[in-house]
Amino acid sequence: MDEARIERAARALAAANRARERFRPLRGADAPASLDEAYAIQERAAALLAAETGGAPPAGHKIALTSQAVRDLCGVDRPAYGTVPAAGARQSPAALKTSDFGRLCLEFEIAVTMARDAPARGAPWDRESIAAHVGACAPAFETVDDRGADYDALDAASIIADRCWCAGAVFGAPVAEWRGLDLAAAPVALTWNGEVVERAVAGASMGHPFEGLAWVANHLAERGRSLKAGEIVITGSALRTRFPKPGDEVAYAVEGLGEARVRVEA
Repeated sequence: MDEARIERAARALAAANRARERFRPLRGADAPASLDEAYAIQERAAALLAAETGGAPPAGHKIALTSQAVRDLCGVDRPAYGTVPAAGARQSPAALKTSDFGRLCLEFEIAVTMARDAPARGAPWDRESIAAHVGACAPAFETVDDRGADYDALDAASIIADRCWCAGAVFGAPVAEWRGLDLAAAPVALTWNGEVVERAVAGASMGHPFEGLAWVANHLAERGRSLKAGEIVITGSALRTRFPKPGDEVAYAVEGLGEARVRVEA
């Protein structure tokens, strides 16, 4: 990997995020030579941005590009990994200001808190084996900042390098008694300004929320890392991404797990 390119691209991305400049794919000399290099840029850019807000470690892990349609658009055959910045982590109910984002987007997920380590040596993980390591589940919003991206001009390496656009998350109350629930079929409902606007099931993203969890554990294991007890993973959106406006009040409910709520301000 080209360490000079990694540092240059990471600093450029950190500056663009800081200024809330429109997202532009990395091209020319700044383009990652591989997905591994894109992840190296992501890690460095995340560290630079975290240092500006106290240097706290990430609040969690995330999986992106879970939709086949989005993967086809980006020309990749797999999802992508990112982290949830500590500065953007909130508990429900939360207020979000659109002025804090280039362009605020919401995604609708289940957050999983690990009860015990899922060590790298246990890979490959699947949704059945990883379930024994889960402590609690909760509805969650991912707060995405796509910075006005042109969705007709995307590539996976640039999205990965730019931290998969993750600006944070809003977590509902964790529920430890999740084992009696069918999380693949659990109904979910999105309420927007008092009206239910979309329904689906919690497994709409990858068939089951723990599929995304297992993918994250395996991604870390490939890099010699373990998913640790107490860490949180947001597991992929069950519904399409939406773009809220000031004044919107939004609730995302998962049957058996309660709901997460946000209010959007200017």
